[in-house]
Amino acid sequence: MKILKDILYGVGLTAVNGSTNIMVNSIRFDSRKVGLDDVFVAVRGTVTDGHEYIEKAIASGAKAIIVCEELPAEMVNEVTFVQVRDGNEALAIMASNFYENPSRNLKLVGVTGTNGKTTISSLLYQLFKKAGYKVGLISTIKVMVDDKEYPTMHTTPDALAINRHLDLMNEAGVEFCFMEVSSHGIHQKRTKGLVFEGAIFTNLSHDHLDYHKTFAEYRDTKKILFDELDKKAFALTNIDDKNGLIMLQNTKAKKFTYAMKTFADYRAQVLENQFDGQLLKVNDNELWTKLIGHFNAYNMLAIYATAELLGLEKLETLRLLSELDNVDGRFQYFISKDKITAIVDYAHTPDALKNVLETINTLRTGNENVITVVGCGGDRDSSKRPVMGYIASEMSNKAIFTSDNPRSESPSAIIEEMEAGVEMQNKQKVLSIENRDQAIKAACQLALAKDIILVAGKGHETYQETNGKRIDFDDFKIIKGYLDSLNK
Repeated sequence: MKILKDILYGVGLTAVNGSTNIMVNSIRFDSRKVGLDDVFVAVRGTVTDGHEYIEKAIASGAKAIIVCEELPAEMVNEVTFVQVRDGNEALAIMASNFYENPSRNLKLVGVTGTNGKTTISSLLYQLFKKAGYKVGLISTIKVMVDDKEYPTMHTTPDALAINRHLDLMNEAGVEFCFMEVSSHGIHQKRTKGLVFEGAIFTNLSHDHLDYHKTFAEYRDTKKILFDELDKKAFALTNIDDKNGLIMLQNTKAKKFTYAMKTFADYRAQVLENQFDGQLLKVNDNELWTKLIGHFNAYNMLAIYATAELLGLEKLETLRLLSELDNVDGRFQYFISKDKITAIVDYAHTPDALKNVLETINTLRTGNENVITVVGCGGDRDSSKRPVMGYIASEMSNKAIFTSDNPRSESPSAIIEEMEAGVEMQNKQKVLSIENRDQAIKAACQLALAKDIILVAGKGHETYQETNGKRIDFDDFKIIKGYLDSLNK
């Protein structure tokens, strides 16, 4: 148990009714999980408002209630009420205090941007593990506490989950932790109270405008991560992206840049690029990596720079980089017995899809066709759907539009929005098959020897979400199963 006064240290309080010198058991923001002597933080979410569940929390045994609205007109005896300026910020700071500020006891590096967050954070985890360190990872795919894996549902978990995992990392003796930091996570202040050793900016393109409304708001939300860095931290940014230098404008951290097109502290050049890897020149050193494509050249450059900024020896870093394996669902490929290349990639934004198709087209050696299976997620930014449809149809020999994670939306309506982006000369190249399994099967049946099939949008995900339900669905297993059966 912890003293409420200590948990509230650093939180902006506006009013208190009752004693804060009391012992509380746990912090909760979900009233369904409240137990005896817990403190309940009433957070206003995108779907529900925690203030509506205060009575339920008290009935379940809550000893203290944290609100960001006005204090209730009628107080409950034996329950402490605390009003704060911002419920989300209070929750994050309280979570950090409750677990005794675990981010201070390791070197935490945040990775933000539209594309590349998972690859960079996951490969930094791999790299430092290979270098002999105890390492943590908080990513879209999973949370790792050294060798122990925990599942995750969000790119950036809630503040309690973040600090709970960081606390477990402290117990395990973890020295470095690499964490994806999403714009949602920053905007909802889940990272408040954390101490970052450094932050990495990858790039910025069309995404999440259903949430942020404007591109400027999306960009400025990312920038908050850098604005809040300590002067002892480092800020590493991709200045080939026009938003890269914006991230550095107000930061107190030490500034470093990386690029492939312009002068920067860390530079890379692609010397060779083929399906089994690429040869890069990183500053004055050559590096062979199993990861292919210009977008991965940027990722490897960011990883190299981060490793050096964290104190790894340069030649050892180069050697370990060459051993790194690709991340599940990120340009994950195999070649069938019929010499058909199948690629599964998480590309779910226009820029990511364009990057993957550009890489595929640079690797083509002759008359092989590119067949792209792609959909767009429901209940997400709908303005990118026609753009995704345009890119897939323009840059492929055949595009099959299908369902992704439709969630509460109609899959056929989403596909129609994708079709709206297809130009007249490309319409004959497009098929629309709502069932994703059947769409992948059709791509396999259309493919001839040496053709390339790209299944985009879901990557590492092993489920499909429809109307609140998740069913098992693994793009990689499904396409491999169909290609293997066609070979028999």
